[in-house]
Amino acid sequence: MDTTPISALAPTLTRLRTAWQAHKPDLAQRRDDLRRLRSAFKARLDEMTRVIAADFGHRSLDESRIADGMTVLNDIDHLLTHLPRWMRPQRVPVGWRFWPGRAWIEPHPLGVVGVIAPWNYPVNLALIPLATAIAAGNHVYLKPSEHTPRTSAFLRELLAHVFPPERVDVATGGADVGAAFAALPFDHLVFTGSTAVGRKVMAAAAANLTPLTLELGGKSPALLCDDFPLEQAAARIATGKWFNCGQTCIAPDYVLVPADRRDALVDALRQQVQARYGAALDNLDDYTRIINDGQYARLQGYLDDARAHGVAIIPLAGQADPSRRLLPPTVLLDPDDATRVMQEEIFGPLLPLKSYRTLDEAIAYINSHDRPLALYPFTHDRARLRQILDATLAGGVSINDTLFHFAIGNLPFGGVGPSGMGAYHGRAGFDAMSKALPVFRQARLTAGDLLRPPYARVRWLLDRIVR
Repeated sequence: MDTTPISALAPTLTRLRTAWQAHKPDLAQRRDDLRRLRSAFKARLDEMTRVIAADFGHRSLDESRIADGMTVLNDIDHLLTHLPRWMRPQRVPVGWRFWPGRAWIEPHPLGVVGVIAPWNYPVNLALIPLATAIAAGNHVYLKPSEHTPRTSAFLRELLAHVFPPERVDVATGGADVGAAFAALPFDHLVFTGSTAVGRKVMAAAAANLTPLTLELGGKSPALLCDDFPLEQAAARIATGKWFNCGQTCIAPDYVLVPADRRDALVDALRQQVQARYGAALDNLDDYTRIINDGQYARLQGYLDDARAHGVAIIPLAGQADPSRRLLPPTVLLDPDDATRVMQEEIFGPLLPLKSYRTLDEAIAYINSHDRPLALYPFTHDRARLRQILDATLAGGVSINDTLFHFAIGNLPFGGVGPSGMGAYHGRAGFDAMSKALPVFRQARLTAGDLLRPPYARVRWLLDRIVR
């Protein structure tokens, strides 16, 4: 008997697709599903914060409420508000040559959408694409991360309470299950995770020509210009970097700073960290741990490699404690590209500061690397800002702050090149998980009925149409 993961998963996909074909959700069904999901999820917010904290060893309960609670509720509210308008057919002009015919575009659901969610925001990055797929009229098969097993069980129980199993189901398991899941013939697949795994997901999906939304990562820079107030920049960079202990795909991965402001930025960042977490890192309730021993060892390896390259390493508060996977906020001064910390996405509380002399030099550095998932320019000078935006390309931009573009429901979220493919959130997600069906309706009488051989009799008409 075949017991490979793909053969175990395939019947569930068949059940979901068969049920979808028998009853494609209309507006009333979609809105009812979203309302019930919102209500059930809101009632379980405290439970959610506890299970995520247990998976991390410790995670700030308030950070979970913000990042995995508030964001999901806000996105569901946005979907409920705008869904009736998004579902309406959109009239498009046909041009005088096709009068009196009419044309329009109407969004149709695709079928069954697969969602592969990561561990860093295990609820947010599972439920937002799931809710968007439901809003677009699809059924959903979810694969949560094996690195957050308690949260995966929470999601399974929550979704089983809200949806019948023929509308939404959950697959749990390790990397072998994830690989088999990506190889299923979904109508659309949403993956959030690392660039390396994203390549494998794309290769697996290619066999079925499955359309993809890939939300990956990369090295997202903050670019501090010499006109921006240093203390304010430090506060906003600190929030973006050390929220969730840096385990955020759009966290500032490194900071480009004018050479004569680098040391002052170190001092300003130290003040921010110690005001938030204490000089001895004793406010541990608000400081999240590294998710597991493997990730901790990877980050420690970056530090060991940087020391071997002679890089100055400055902890900003407290001391590391491997037994608790506690790694303090740390800056690294001017590591070069030979160091691992500048070659790979950090995904942790380490922050390299890279000095530059001219803005052109800083822009050239950004452009010499893969296009990032996020870019954070800090300047009040409009000419400089326009220069940065025109000269670079990133998945998204927050100007004079970090992270916030992710939370704006009307903004699409997605990467470019190695940082991702496609986008979702709000209307962008609805469109990605729908088929924009073009429709042309011919009139009872039309000049097109005359366009057939022998053409000599209608050459006078052709002379006027073909121009």
